[in-house]
Amino acid sequence: MSCSRARYAVLACVLFDCAVVHAQGRGLQLPRSSDDRSLPIVIDADRIEGVSGKETTAQGNATLRKGDLSVRADSLKYQEESEEVEASGNVRFESGGNVVSGPNLRYRIPDATGMFEKPEFSFAPRTPRASFGQQPVSARGQAESIEFLGEDRVRIKDGFFTSCKPGDDSWLIRADQLDLDFTREVGTARGGSVIFKGVPIIAAPEFDFPLNNQRKSGLLPPSIGTTGKSGPELAVPYYLNLAPNYDLTLTPRYMQKRGLQIAEQFRYLLPHHNGELRAEQIPNDQVTDTSRRAIAFVHNYSQDGRLAGGLNLNKVSDDNYFRDLATRINVTSQATLPREGYLTYNGSWWDAGSYSATGRVQTFQVLQDPDNPILPPYGRIPQLTFSTLRQYAGGFDLGTAAEFVSFSHPTQVIGKRSTIYPNLRLPLITPGAFLTPKLGLHYTYYSLEQIPGTPLNTPMFPDTINRSVPVFSLDSGLIFERETQAQGQSVLHTLEPRIFYVRIPFKDQNQIPLFDTAIADFNYAQIFSENSFSGGDRINDADQLTVALTSRALWSSSGQEMLRGTIAQRYYFKDQQVTLNPTDPPRTYNSSDWLAALSGRVARHWSSEVTTQYNQRDNQFERLTLSTRYQPEPFKTLNLSYRFLRDQINQVDLSGQWPLYGRWYGVGRFNYSLPDRRTVESIGGLEYGADCWIGRIALQRFALTAGESTRSFFLHLELNGFSRLGSNPLEALKRNVPGYQRVGTSVTGTSPDGPIDLYD
Repeated sequence: MSCSRARYAVLACVLFDCAVVHAQGRGLQLPRSSDDRSLPIVIDADRIEGVSGKETTAQGNATLRKGDLSVRADSLKYQEESEEVEASGNVRFESGGNVVSGPNLRYRIPDATGMFEKPEFSFAPRTPRASFGQQPVSARGQAESIEFLGEDRVRIKDGFFTSCKPGDDSWLIRADQLDLDFTREVGTARGGSVIFKGVPIIAAPEFDFPLNNQRKSGLLPPSIGTTGKSGPELAVPYYLNLAPNYDLTLTPRYMQKRGLQIAEQFRYLLPHHNGELRAEQIPNDQVTDTSRRAIAFVHNYSQDGRLAGGLNLNKVSDDNYFRDLATRINVTSQATLPREGYLTYNGSWWDAGSYSATGRVQTFQVLQDPDNPILPPYGRIPQLTFSTLRQYAGGFDLGTAAEFVSFSHPTQVIGKRSTIYPNLRLPLITPGAFLTPKLGLHYTYYSLEQIPGTPLNTPMFPDTINRSVPVFSLDSGLIFERETQAQGQSVLHTLEPRIFYVRIPFKDQNQIPLFDTAIADFNYAQIFSENSFSGGDRINDADQLTVALTSRALWSSSGQEMLRGTIAQRYYFKDQQVTLNPTDPPRTYNSSDWLAALSGRVARHWSSEVTTQYNQRDNQFERLTLSTRYQPEPFKTLNLSYRFLRDQINQVDLSGQWPLYGRWYGVGRFNYSLPDRRTVESIGGLEYGADCWIGRIALQRFALTAGESTRSFFLHLELNGFSRLGSNPLEALKRNVPGYQRVGTSVTGTSPDGPIDLYD
């Protein structure tokens, strides 16, 4: 007998004893198993027949459902004991958002195994790991057959796989066999090739690829490019996924002009440690006819926010290594390579008091430029620092800063410096005003010695030096607020005057050598500091007052700052006596240069900033920076800036990213030195953002030394949901173009410049 979808279906099914029939006559619900956690099997069709507890056959618009699993077909047969489904005729299989359709299906529900003939398939969208803001990636394809190997595992035979939308086969993986493991997010192609725009670009008997940016041992996409120093080059990385928390990448890099370079990168991540080791070797550079190498090791340690430490060790074989072989200006411009290690402990004491102790050892490798030689900096072997702070002790803040350093140098006077600076502050704070007097005593002791073999005419220093200097400062300010209107909205307008007075008596310091001290950069932060020198070998004499005025406009509804303006100047009540070097002319004028800055959103899509240092004595600018940005919407950014530093820098900088036509985007930067009449750095490129792939081409040029420059060429192809091929210019674009957004990134997602995990 049978159960029909006619109006007599209920009666027929009762006579047949074929389980429970829906009251509407729309389908058949088979009994549940003895496991209450299992979901029921529901079959719906024009005609249903079978034997209860054994087999059910459904004909005409047949559907079988269990949870989110659904099988639709012209007809299907269900074996109740094995929970196996056989479906034929316009079969559509859905599970977890995955859809497979074709003529015939055999599927066993408990272990998710089976076979589908001549299917078309579409897999549910998956968000790439660590691809902040990127849209979820879906995949589709066709095959001669699909074998279901278990939960989230399939085998595609004689088919193809792509993340492109239906009707778009811009790229695909075609293979005799494709094994896709969505649990491990790994795919394996046998007898396969990657085809882009109908052209095979990768072919191999077998290769693995990530389905979701998951790391797996195997060859990574090659990097292809060219530079002026090395010519055309090809790098083919091999990745070793040694463990979930450490890995190794080996990269042979062939440079047409120089030969073969081998690079290694080892990374590790432990509960309290993480680090990275990079090494490069060229056994025989064909240009220099030498062996060249570089190594860099960075290690970080942190535990419970109290104990922290780190290592930063760097070494290259020769002064020109980066200038010849690196492709980034921030690398080629390195002149001092640090070799240091430190350990810091942060603790608490005396109720709410805190202290911090740090030990450090630091030396440098100096890479000399013959056209611009520099004096190597002193090494610190070791440096010990200790500081304490106890706030609200009877209304006072008690602080201490102490340091011991042993300075080393191959050609200069060496010695040890011990410093202690106890100080007492009395912060008096109200909602609209603050007044903070501070009194301290800066004591320093030097123990010096000359380097053996120093020429007799070299300046001599005493064996020991003591320096004791009292320091008094007074910091105060007011905050005035008023409500006003701007652009039809409520605005909070502030006026914030501030004065800062410092009094330090003169102490002769010409007999103290310069270990780590220089004149501090004159800026808005430094103008409110006690000392005009950076480092511990000079403490200025001072009887001076800094006056500043800041005004801000904030949207009352959000608190967002729309405009800020600041102007400041320092007034001296006595001439300078302490100078960096004994031969330096002291300051005799009674007021500093003016510092002024104005920044904010000047219109809906425009933001600008102006900062300046103006010398009113000579009526000229010492420093001037002008910048403006126009950003009406995502992927549309134009930046224009001008930077001037008297006798040093006079540059114009233009950069931007802009849609050109359709899916094409232009991106670039041009940094030009006006007095030198030369390009300091430039990069220009095109990006194409298709639905399932992104292409980039870029050319970069930057100055290496005063009379030398180099070029780099980037060609990059990103296949969504698969991999990236070529030399990636993204780092160069983000560094050179403020406001740059990666094409293919969701504008509503998290910024792609946000923090990422070490292994993502």
